[in-house]
Order: sequence, then structure tokens, then C-alpha cells
Amino acid sequence: MLQVMGKHRAAVDEIDAPLVQTDLLEAARTAWEEAIELGTEHGYRNAQASVLAPTGTIGLLMDCDTTGIEPDLALVKTKKLVGGGSMSIVNQTVPRALRTLGYADEHVQAVTEYVAENNSVKGAPALRAEHYDVFDCAMGDSPIHYMGHIRMMAAAQPFLSGAISKTVNMPEQVTVEDVEHAYIEGWKLGLKALAIYRDNCKVGQPLSADKKVTTDTGAVIELDHAPVRRRLPKQRPSRTTSFRVGDIEGYLTAGSYPDDGLGEIFVKVSKQGSTMSGVMDAFAIAVSVGLQYGVPLEALVAKFTNMIFEPNGMTDDKDVRIAQSLVDYLARRLAIDYLDVETRHALGIKTTAERTAEVNGTAEPAVGGETAEAPAPVPAEPQQPPASASGGSAPAAPVVAQAPSFTPGMAAVDAPYCSTCGVRMRPAGSCFVCESCGTTSGCS
Repeated sequence: MLQVMGKHRAAVDEIDAPLVQTDLLEAARTAWEEAIELGTEHGYRNAQASVLAPTGTIGLLMDCDTTGIEPDLALVKTKKLVGGGSMSIVNQTVPRALRTLGYADEHVQAVTEYVAENNSVKGAPALRAEHYDVFDCAMGDSPIHYMGHIRMMAAAQPFLSGAISKTVNMPEQVTVEDVEHAYIEGWKLGLKALAIYRDNCKVGQPLSADKKVTTDTGAVIELDHAPVRRRLPKQRPSRTTSFRVGDIEGYLTAGSYPDDGLGEIFVKVSKQGSTMSGVMDAFAIAVSVGLQYGVPLEALVAKFTNMIFEPNGMTDDKDVRIAQSLVDYLARRLAIDYLDVETRHALGIKTTAERTAEVNGTAEPAVGGETAEAPAPVPAEPQQPPASASGGSAPAAPVVAQAPSFTPGMAAVDAPYCSTCGVRMRPAGSCFVCESCGTTSGCS
């Protein structure tokens, strides 16, 4: 072990002194001399005296531009904000490098703004082409060659008796022979460990600087991952629905794009200024912004249906008789008004008329005594009345609408959760009952 420590101490003398600050070089020499002196007197407790462990989390906590013995991944990094959202900032080493290269402050500002927009220095105003290589990163349009990673590790390895935690980034086009060459060169340079990562070798990659994908046909598609908000015009069609859930009354106003498609909602409930009113305002804003950024309405409906909290219970809506919460009712009402029948049925949301027609196996009765086909596929043809003895048709018997009852084909996903124990209830006639504690929805 003393021989190993002696090699570390000898490596300090091989450092090119003009490239290092004098006090830093002297500190390194003193540290190794003390390590040998103390080891000679007391011995060494561990198998390694120095290693370079992963420092990703520590580096982020310290607001470092890079994490450990790594080159910068990209010139722009995304930072999550405490209050939600994120922002893209140019790594602080970029303006510092520009000032070191002699650029004026106005040129530093212009280049920094260009990098923030394009994640590249190529084509930046006032930046000379001979300085492009200074800003090469691990990934991007001008990545550092993988052998640059390995040689950099080899320069630090003589001062580490253990291994180096470092990933060598390799481009997507590398071959098996390239990987073999990387490991052999690492062994020749004295590395004690070597890990590689080939870009885009996984379906889900946490970090990437590439903005293009390749389709199955080999075509390359440029991607712009920044979402675009599609705002509604100044004048747009809207629909207002009054509702009551439990003891809460309110109004739902839904605004649409002129070419159809829901684009915003407003929810006003009684007791203005209350917590419930504020929560509903926040809910409406979140749904509206999501719709304008392209979130499908069916995705929002799937998330918000069957949410349970007070107020809940019976409603005055003939198509949504029971709601487990205000959010549950609003999601179902929007689905009935703006989603097609197939999508609604896949989500387990049906109108009262559709349920009646499904249970009875008949066409829906329409206003005025006429019959209309049910929106959903009808399992059986309606029965025709028998002909009279005189050869004429007998008068049609009046069709009586029956309350929907549970059948094996009824979607169980539409059943509410028990307000007492939280278990999903099962349909019982036109109501629901909890098989765990016996609680009913209030009508049986």
C-alpha cells in the first residue's frame, strides 16, 4: 500500500507546472506527502485512499454546471422551478469563457441569448469560428469525441487509487469495433473502470440534446418539443349549463373554437369567496390551459371521473344522476357534451337514454311519439306489433321508459365508490350498493 501511495506522490511531479496554479500544485504535493507520512506511522484502513464517486446530486445542490469529472452535457440546461414549471438557462461557464477569450460585454450578451435559443454556438453573432471548439459538449451538434473522455480520465487516474465514476458518451453510429477500441485504450491508459453509453440506445432516455427522430422508413423528422398554446379568438361560441350537486349550485360555461372543439371552461359555484369557489376557479383554469396546449379532452375526463370528495350525491342533471364530486360531475357533463359516443362509452360514460335503450334492447323513444335509433349499437331489433285480423296494422303500444338496471354488459367502471368505506359499489336497479358495508346511493 505504501508503494501505491508513493506512485500517487510521484505522479504530482509529472504535472505540467505552467498549466496549474502554484498554490494548487503545492497543496496537491503536500497532501500526498502527509498521506505517505501518516500511512507509514499508522497504516491504511481502506483498500483505496482516494476515489471519485458519483456527484450528480451533490453537483446539482451546489448549482454546478457539470457534475463531477464530466464535460458539460449541453450548453443549455433546464431548471425546474419551486412553484412549478421550468426555465432554460445557459450554463454560467459560457459567458465566463467568452470574457476569457476577450469578447466585449455586448457580444457576450448576444452570444448567450443565441445559445439559449439554439443550444449551439455555431452561427452565433460576433463569435469567431476558431472558438467553436471551446464550447464542445458531451452531446449536441459538435460532441466531444469519446476518446477525449477516456484521455481526460487517464490524466486523473494516477491520483486515484480507486476507480472513476464517469460515463463515456458515444454517438449513436458507433460500431462494435469502436466500443472494443474504447475499452482497450482505457486499459492501456491505466483506467481501473470504464462505462460507456451509446446515444439513443434506449426507448426512454432521461437526457438528450438531439431534436430529431428516425421513423421506421428511415426518414428523419425534426422535433420541436416546446408546446404551442392555441388561444381562442375574441368571440367564440359557448354553452352555459346550470347544475346542482348535493347542496351546491353552480354554472358551467364551456367555450369552443369556431371550427369546433372545446377550448376553455368557467365554473362558478355558490358561496363566492369560499374555498370551494377558489378550487373550482383553479380547476377551470388548469383544464382550459391544458386544452389550449393540446391535451385531449378524453384524457382529462379519464383522470377526473370517479374522484370522491364533498360535496357529492344526487344532481339535477337527467344524464348524470349521481356525482361523486363536483369534479366528477363536470368531467362527465363535458364528456357528454363534447365527446363522441364511442369515446364516451369507452370511458364508461353514457346518458340515461343510452342506458335505457341498452337495457331494454329497444330504440330510444323520441318526443312526439316517433322513434329514433339509440346512439349506441342496439343489441336486438325492436319487436313489431302483430297484424290485426282485418289485415291492418294494430296501433303501436306506447313505449314506457324503464329505469336502467344492472346487466353484465353495463360498464362497472361507471360505478361510484362508497362514501363510507371507499370500496367500488355495484349497480342495484337504478342505484348503487356497497357490498362491503351495505351503504347505498340513497334510493334503496
